[in-house]
Amino acid sequence: MHNMSDESQGNEHETPQAGAASGAEEAAAPAPATEPDPVEVLKAEVSDLRDQRLRMAAEMENLRRRTAREIKDAKTFAISGFARDMLQVSDNLQRALAAVPEQGESTDDNGLKTLIEGVELTERAMLSTLERHGVRKLEPMGQKFDPNYHQAMYEVPNTEVANNTVVDVVQPGYVIGDRMLRPAMVGVSKGGPKEAAPAAGTPESDGPDPASGYDV
Repeated sequence: MHNMSDESQGNEHETPQAGAASGAEEAAAPAPATEPDPVEVLKAEVSDLRDQRLRMAAEMENLRRRTAREIKDAKTFAISGFARDMLQVSDNLQRALAAVPEQGESTDDNGLKTLIEGVELTERAMLSTLERHGVRKLEPMGQKFDPNYHQAMYEVPNTEVANNTVVDVVQPGYVIGDRMLRPAMVGVSKGGPKEAAPAAGTPESDGPDPASGYDV
């Protein structure tokens, strides 16, 4: 009798603990997952597709513009090497004309006069043809010296003009499009008044595009 009473008392002590453990297991069990809203899922997919389409359209537009610019540059600068060679021919024609004595133009020798006129006509026609293809002759005389377009060969003391003014042109320069084809070789003044500061809001010449360089 005494033993049975003890076992009953032990069982009574163990029963609350077992119930507590069972409750803890039920509390630890995960709650059932909720299904995502199909409408929200479709909205998210539509938004992603719209973003992809916009990015693709922007990339295609950038590619189109870049290709158009490259084609334009190729057309403009493709003749750079040929034009540079033709300028040497033009220089030789100018030297030939400079070598003719001044009295040669007023001579009665029709053959010599015809030769001079033919050389002058050839030079003008060559420069005109180059100009039609984007080659432009620089006219730096009297302008402020610009290292982007001019190459100083010597200095000329002159107190009557502003310092660093082009006062002599040894060899003309040329540009093709916005790039330097050949800088003008010039003489610049020295000893005159200082250059006037540019007025506020007046942009200075940027010269050729540094990224593109002078040569093609």
